[in-house]
Amino acid sequence: MKSFPLRTLATLTLFVGIAQAQSGPQMDLPRVTLSAGIHQLEAQVAQSQEQRATGFMFRKEMPASEGMLFVFDQASIQCFWMKNTLLPLTAAFVTDDGTIVNLADMKPQTTDSHCSSKPVRFVLEMNQGWFTRKGIKPGSRLRGAPFGASN
Repeated sequence: MKSFPLRTLATLTLFVGIAQAQSGPQMDLPRVTLSAGIHQLEAQVAQSQEQRATGFMFRKEMPASEGMLFVFDQASIQCFWMKNTLLPLTAAFVTDDGTIVNLADMKPQTTDSHCSSKPVRFVLEMNQGWFTRKGIKPGSRLRGAPFGASN
């Protein structure tokens, strides 16, 4: 039991170190094409702990049909915040089969926590309003390689 607080402290220290070391936006992430109904989008894939911790920090703009797909090793309740993120975003919390569980609009430069309503392995961040304009809501399904070829 005594090691749990030390591990928690080490994890928090790692995230703080990553955030402090990151002085500009990360731009060299792999990309994947996803679709939601008739709508296609390009998503940068943040798969490592460092990539996920940095996310869209410090970016000043993003093309209309681009986003970032955060990939986790296992399904769990995922929570996101917007410290050092300059763009208003919407997070879609997504299950293994591509089903959107819930959406959360997130204000720039806040530490408000936005969480999935159930365990998920994926979170897709897009410009705020993108999902609404496309009629994509909880229960809608994303398709693409991360969600299995048979989608």
